[in-house]
Amino acid sequence: MQTLLLSATDPITAPTAANLIMNGELVAIPTETVYGLGANGLDENAVAKIFEAKGRPQDNPLILHICGAEQMELFCHHIPQKAYDLAEKFWPGPLTIVLPAREIVPRRTTGGLSTGWLFMAARTRSFLVIMADPSYGESVENTYTHIFCYLNLITAKMRISSQKKPHSAQK
Repeated sequence: MQTLLLSATDPITAPTAANLIMNGELVAIPTETVYGLGANGLDENAVAKIFEAKGRPQDNPLILHICGAEQMELFCHHIPQKAYDLAEKFWPGPLTIVLPAREIVPRRTTGGLSTGWLFMAARTRSFLVIMADPSYGESVENTYTHIFCYLNLITAKMRISSQKKPHSAQK
């Protein structure tokens, strides 16, 4: 498997990443703070790749990154008005909303829970992905803000990555 390293400023990067995600591949994506590992959150095989790549416990839920509050009802039900109010105030940004998941969201994605974790980041608005956790790092102690630091760890397991630095690494 060949890992692609594309520039975030290249117009083909987002459609290439979206295509790979829809085909079950892993994609490294810069978030507002660090890099995340993304895949199609509705594809159990793709989700399994995230757990394998990270050595993540199977009962640790993944976060569905969505494009806007209007998509909450696609993946969750019984959504209170307060969830929409919070999304309007804080999205895109550092807020994860936990709601009862619809059947379309695999139990593997939810870590076996009945809830879905929804997030809207400014940098992942062009396609539906899931992030394994706040960073690519195999543990909270290993958060990577430079693409080449974690590419050394995961090169054989993912197909694409973007070179743009997370906001925290740009300072």
